Amino acid sequence: MSERGGNAVLWIAGAGFAALLLAVALGPLLWPHAPGTMDLLQRNAGPSAAHPLGTDQLGRDLLARLIVGGRLTLSVGLAAMALSVTLGTAIGVVAGMWRALDGWLMRLTDLFLSLPVLPLLLVAVMLFRDTLTRGLGEVSGLFTLVVIGIGATSWMPTARVVRALVLGLRRRDFVTAAVAGGATRGAVITRHILPHCASAILVSGALGVASAIVTESALSFLGLGFPPDTASWGRMLADGAPYLQDRPARVIWPGVMISLTVLFVTYLGDGLRDRIDRRA
Repeated sequence: MSERGGNAVLWIAGAGFAALLLAVALGPLLWPHAPGTMDLLQRNAGPSAAHPLGTDQLGRDLLARLIVGGRLTLSVGLAAMALSVTLGTAIGVVAGMWRALDGWLMRLTDLFLSLPVLPLLLVAVMLFRDTLTRGLGEVSGLFTLVVIGIGATSWMPTARVVRALVLGLRRRDFVTAAVAGGATRGAVITRHILPHCASAILVSGALGVASAIVTESALSFLGLGFPPDTASWGRMLADGAPYLQDRPARVIWPGVMISLTVLFVTYLGDGLRDRIDRRA
């Protein structure tokens, strides 16, 4: 792909993802219907002026649930990405700077890479769901559990990338000069190592959002995510699956939103990586 084409894809993906964030942030303030309001006389209604996407089996407006569900799904993706990038960066920096710990941390990384993520998350949700929901509330407890579960099982690519960068940077002349000048190892990491890793960490985080959104949607679709009265795109897919033959739009719309979000974020990450590679 040419440089001009790559820039166009990057800008389109960035604008599309920003538009999604803006829609889910401001949509509930602009749309008059509440996602939890039930109208049993309008159950499973088709598209109309009052309900452009129709209603579900309880008469709830699907557009309102799609907007609010995007808030929860994107929040899970962004929070899980932040946790995984933080863990991966910390482990990668420690492995690259302290050679005595490098072997142990890389074997730990290989161990986590060999684990089946989705079955592991299913077991974690079944084991800790009741405990966290009793302590934090149903939605907050599940949100915390899903974010920690996804973040704790997706930090490995970031750790490997950061470790490789640190191993190269620690031999550069400016790092050697800083050490010779009396800089502590912590100062070298914060002032010289991490700023040069920031672009790669940003790309890893962008790609991690897409993975986290897909994983959360899969958990909700399997019935181990958020409760039925809480809207998320994965939950809407699960609720609409029994009506797939009669009302396929109930599955198509949340599926389209998940696909668009993953597509935008993936192209955004690829575009950032290509631009960074050209500069390098």
